[in-house]
Amino acid sequence: MREYVILAGKLVTPHRVLGKSYLRVKDGVIVEVGEDTPTGLPLSNTLNYRGLTVAPGFIDTHIHGYGGVDSNTGNAEHFLRMGKGLVKHGVTAFLPSTVTAPHEELLSACRAVKDAVSEWREGSARKEVPGARILGIHLEGPYLNPARKGVQNPAHIRGVSLKEILEYLGAAGGLLKMVTLAPEVRGALEAISLLVSKGVVVSVGHTNATYEEALKAFAAGASRATHLFNAMRPIHHRDPGVVIAALESTDVFIELIVDFTHLHPATVKFAINHAGTWRTVLISDAISAAGLPDGEYSLGGLKVIVKGGVARLVGGALAGSTLTLDAAVRNVVSLGYTLPEAARMASLNPARSLRLAGLGDVRPGYRADLAVLDDDLRVVATIVDGEVAYER
Repeated sequence: MREYVILAGKLVTPHRVLGKSYLRVKDGVIVEVGEDTPTGLPLSNTLNYRGLTVAPGFIDTHIHGYGGVDSNTGNAEHFLRMGKGLVKHGVTAFLPSTVTAPHEELLSACRAVKDAVSEWREGSARKEVPGARILGIHLEGPYLNPARKGVQNPAHIRGVSLKEILEYLGAAGGLLKMVTLAPEVRGALEAISLLVSKGVVVSVGHTNATYEEALKAFAAGASRATHLFNAMRPIHHRDPGVVIAALESTDVFIELIVDFTHLHPATVKFAINHAGTWRTVLISDAISAAGLPDGEYSLGGLKVIVKGGVARLVGGALAGSTLTLDAAVRNVVSLGYTLPEAARMASLNPARSLRLAGLGDVRPGYRADLAVLDDDLRVVATIVDGEVAYER
């Protein structure tokens, strides 16, 4: 059993900041957290990050691609390649997300993620570094409202099919973690009940739901709101819609894309201040263009132009993002939120929202998934399952 110590100049948790600290790690799990310097292990058996900040690794629970890889391709090797790229940004776990597509394409993605998770676990057991942890799969669609389609391909948006849902559940082998749907479409409430009964998180999104329709969805078991404000009915003083319903529902997590393109900084602060830092989940919503230069890309069969790092359809609509979660953390900190608050929104809350045990925090019993940051909150190193996955 491998045991070692990580020395931190500063240790950030979702609850507080410790000064000069250490973590004792045994077989990929944090077994002790202490201040100052530990005793009982030779200094040769340490990772020395004095002068740097150690934080829980970031968890991206809504990401469509990275580095030229698209989650819809249905290829296990592609999911593993995404994970190997994302560790450069302090991401230690991620939930590949598909966009609306034909049934067989989504089934293929579900099967592929099952194979990818199996390969990741085998590599981790051998103490290899297979990249960021693959959590399962998130189906964003196809049961959406065409009136709020955003970048979703309208050719493949369709009515709710419980038969299809059961096939997705079977193909993913227990790894279908989240489904985004529009709660006002026919059959949506039945779908929510079915998915929740199978342990799947349901998020409302790409929706024209009224305030009352959204509350019915939350009462039925939906517990997240997909990229709040984006691709949903806007707030009106006589028609509060799904945004107000989500902000008011204290057991609902809200996703935010904090790239300052999808949302104005004041809108970000409004949402976080109302929902609180314990219900806000930072996401990237990144597409395959993330980590690559400007140019032409594809998402769900639609042409996307990336210019100045902003992804848009030919008609001008925003098409996902090229954001990475470390940049999102820097952005929320620039708005005045503390490092522990940022750690909640980028690490612990994503794990809590998907009911993932042992991830997203820095405490005994949790996996040693960590991001090491410099004074500018740039990633210096990333540790996944107790192994160094990236060093700058």
